[in-house]
Amino acid sequence: MPAHETQMSGGFAPGRGLPRALLFALVCSTVLAGEIRQAAAFEIFGIKLWGSSKDEDADIVDPLRYSVTINAPDADKDLVKTLENASALKNDEDHPVSGSLGLMAKARADREQLVAALYADARYEGVVSITIDGKSIDELPPDAEFKGPQPVPVVVTVAPGAKFTLGNIRLKGDAAGLAAADFGLIAGGDAGSGAVLKAEALIVRALKEEGRPLAKVTDREIVAEHASSTLDVTLTVAAGPVAGYGDTTVEGTEKVDRDFTEYMTGLKRGQQYSPQEIDDARDRLLGLEVFNSVTIKEGDSLDANGNIPIGVQVSERKPRFFGVGGTFSNTEGLGLEGYWGHRNLFGQAEKLRIDGSISGIGSNSLSALNYNAGVMFEKPGVLGPTSKFFTGVKTVFEHPDAYDHFSVKGDVGVSYDLDKQQRVSAEFDLDYSRITDAFGKHTYLIASVPLQYVYDNRDDKLNPTRGFRFLAYAEPSYDILNGATFLKLKGEGYTYQSLDTASRFVLAERATLGSIVGTGLQNVPADRRFYSGGGGSVRGYSYQGIGPKDIDGQPIGGLSFFETSVEMRIGVTDTIGIVPFVDAGTVSTKSFPDFSDVKVGAGVGLRYITPFGPLRIDAAVPLNRDPGDPRFGIYAGIGQAF
Repeated sequence: MPAHETQMSGGFAPGRGLPRALLFALVCSTVLAGEIRQAAAFEIFGIKLWGSSKDEDADIVDPLRYSVTINAPDADKDLVKTLENASALKNDEDHPVSGSLGLMAKARADREQLVAALYADARYEGVVSITIDGKSIDELPPDAEFKGPQPVPVVVTVAPGAKFTLGNIRLKGDAAGLAAADFGLIAGGDAGSGAVLKAEALIVRALKEEGRPLAKVTDREIVAEHASSTLDVTLTVAAGPVAGYGDTTVEGTEKVDRDFTEYMTGLKRGQQYSPQEIDDARDRLLGLEVFNSVTIKEGDSLDANGNIPIGVQVSERKPRFFGVGGTFSNTEGLGLEGYWGHRNLFGQAEKLRIDGSISGIGSNSLSALNYNAGVMFEKPGVLGPTSKFFTGVKTVFEHPDAYDHFSVKGDVGVSYDLDKQQRVSAEFDLDYSRITDAFGKHTYLIASVPLQYVYDNRDDKLNPTRGFRFLAYAEPSYDILNGATFLKLKGEGYTYQSLDTASRFVLAERATLGSIVGTGLQNVPADRRFYSGGGGSVRGYSYQGIGPKDIDGQPIGGLSFFETSVEMRIGVTDTIGIVPFVDAGTVSTKSFPDFSDVKVGAGVGLRYITPFGPLRIDAAVPLNRDPGDPRFGIYAGIGQAF
């Protein structure tokens, strides 16, 4: 937004125009911090948990410390907060600058940032003045030095002026037929610079969605009318011709096959251009997990055939990865897990992953610990860019209260993304198992064909605040050794509603319903029946502790189940949250749930938000416990409960 600028009295005035083991690691780190008292800071995975490092500023030449005061007496508290967030002087106050020249440069840059913040709040008459050691930065000579005591006082004074609203709006050129109100430009509406720039982007996007890759704003006229405190906006837009995709060139690949990368964009030569397809291509390449970054740019002009060239720039990740993690609860004990993988096994983003885990430590005897190990292989792009082939082998030796179970299972299948929000998958499984449960010892060889459909439009997979996720699952199965045939069905729904604009209050709900039809309970292997209770289910109850039990009080599982949960996720700060919740569930030996015996648990959780997902601690109590049920449950992990 062009504007004339004048300097007055030193001011600046615009004129017109853990996996879960992470929690365990945190506990351990606290103990270590108590032993190593000289440590001023502690970081884990690059996240500073407390303190400040004395070495951070060691490389600064001629360090000069300063203190900042921001005076904005006519600004409301929200604008003051905005100004403080925009001020690099304020945000970096704890760190010295490099000498007097560094302080003056930082102050001048800060003034521009603060003016931009005023523009964003539609304050086009605002004045920002900055003094260092009592002198205006516009009056200080270039070689000024501040030799007095440190920290050097810096005072920022902001007179925000009146808040402007939009006045006359005109769209010209190829945008003349569009309604400005459809893009947020409404007389009397928000005149902030961000709102105007957003409207420009939306107008250009609307024309690009017609297949016009060269659409752009060719001229803008912004006039601030001080007498009426209004902002007149005139935008001239050139749409350009409709075009298809031209050549796609890829740069930055090293170990990933270049032709495969081009193929996975899904941008076919001659097909009509679509900005949404460009976005989908970028997301699809990032979803391969072999690239740190992906940039896709359209050419500046059409080629000889009237198509738009596409340039793809990528940077690769390290192909190998590994990790360790764990789980803990007072009802299920401690679990440890580890994995190793390769993201680009043969050069076309093939993924190999080997993992294993041990659980039940502290809850089960050494002879009754639970073991899992598996190998998984994935190859993307087998039936088009949105498809994936997968296969794997997994072995399990576990001892939950309901049964003892050993199995070796192999699977092979494909998944296909119908669009950005919908995925379908089909696979073939063969599972050999030996199980001892309330009905005796059994050997099974189950052939099954799991089918799944998922719809997911959540805004964030790790910590959603808006959106919906639905899963439908059907698994027809045949026991080759015993002749039983049955069908397992399951549906899951999750919804997230932000109750305020800042998403400080998020209502999260889930419901799950399952049923097995075609045979009796004792003909269904115990590991394929439905169970409820525990940290990922109905909190407050023991793992698999809800539902029918044998004469010894051990769960036997059911042919149907229902679970539901409601959470109110409350953000206390940007990183700390509390979550009161209620869970409920029931399991029945019939093929439809028995809602007359629903178990309910309630509690509260603590969340610490990190870049890799929330760290979670939940405490819950059963509200209608039976004899043998625990009196409370404590659960820790990474990620929201659902």
